[in-house]
Amino acid sequence: MTKKGDRIRKRIFDIIQIGNREDLPSMVFDILITILIFINLFATIASTFREMEPYAQTLHIMEAVTTYLFTIEYVLRIITADYLYPKKNPWVARLLFIVSFYGIIDLLTILPFYVPFTTGAVAFRIFRVVRIFRLFKINEQFDSFNVIINVLKEKKSQIFSCITMITILTLASSLVMYGAEHDAQPDQFENAFSGIWWSVSTLLTVGYGDIYPITTLGKIMAIIISFLGVGMVAIPTGIISAGFVEQYTKIKNFSHSEEVHDMHFVVSDMKKGHPWVGKSLKEVTLPPEVMVVAVYRDDEMMIPHGRFVFEENDRMILGAHFYEAEDDDIILSEIIVKSQNPWVNRRVRDLDLTRKELLVRIRRRNKTIIPNGDTQIKAGDVLVLLSKRKEDE
Repeated sequence: MTKKGDRIRKRIFDIIQIGNREDLPSMVFDILITILIFINLFATIASTFREMEPYAQTLHIMEAVTTYLFTIEYVLRIITADYLYPKKNPWVARLLFIVSFYGIIDLLTILPFYVPFTTGAVAFRIFRVVRIFRLFKINEQFDSFNVIINVLKEKKSQIFSCITMITILTLASSLVMYGAEHDAQPDQFENAFSGIWWSVSTLLTVGYGDIYPITTLGKIMAIIISFLGVGMVAIPTGIISAGFVEQYTKIKNFSHSEEVHDMHFVVSDMKKGHPWVGKSLKEVTLPPEVMVVAVYRDDEMMIPHGRFVFEENDRMILGAHFYEAEDDDIILSEIIVKSQNPWVNRRVRDLDLTRKELLVRIRRRNKTIIPNGDTQIKAGDVLVLLSKRKEDE
């Protein structure tokens, strides 16, 4: 594909990705998709009401138009998936997107509309409910919603332990109630599954009243199990509540968990005849205090590695502690990560960086690391962050 075609695909990728509030087309696209999601859900829900039958044709048109637009979005995300997984082969990257969480949701959102609903495929309409999961994409726009995901990730081991305990208690209580009540009411406690239904409804709620013990032993066991159920439900609730407090405390104290120092830099345009043109980074000699932090090539920002070859018309950014900046649009900063910083032990791909920010170097114990998406941030790391100044600054 030509460079112009690559630039067009890259621009499409930047627009359809969520979260860039500084890019007007990207922000407009996000708002449009959000509106389309709500219109599609409204049409799907309204079509289930008998009172809306006179408007069935209008609702169908609303559903069809939004689904066609979702289809275009899905195709564009597949076409630009190689920018989402830049280290993968383009076809592998597209396959990775298709089988990803949001890729599956996007597919199941549009698929029921195109599948003919014959008698054997009526059950496939159930997949329409998957459309509501597209609302998760809206959540990515807001930090308050991302806190929920972070809490579940950080407390997943404790939550899993609680679920395991609840499962064991459910199975044990179902077998106990089956043994105590089967002879007295064989129709209600017909098998162990009947006991599971009773135990789940009792442990997690106050019971539904359709199945209940009538024997003295069964009532005593039901009282004990009900008390245990209150405790079992309270444990994961407390874990998640504590996680929310921790996350909001980290966000509130974020400004006190890092030291930021501006680095000085110079920008060098590699015109024809520049001695570095055609050479790799490892072939050029720089003072120890100076580093090549990034290279702009055809409006694309790249992080050079040892085998990176400089080309004519490249724009090279050299960072140091004692050079004066020549480009007011670029900010180069050092971030010293402290132990309480929420970035500690997180991967680079999970950091809340905008598209105009780029983590170009990590200095760790006198060792320089060129980060990739899987690189983990450690306490004490010195991060070199390259960003472009906002237009209104």
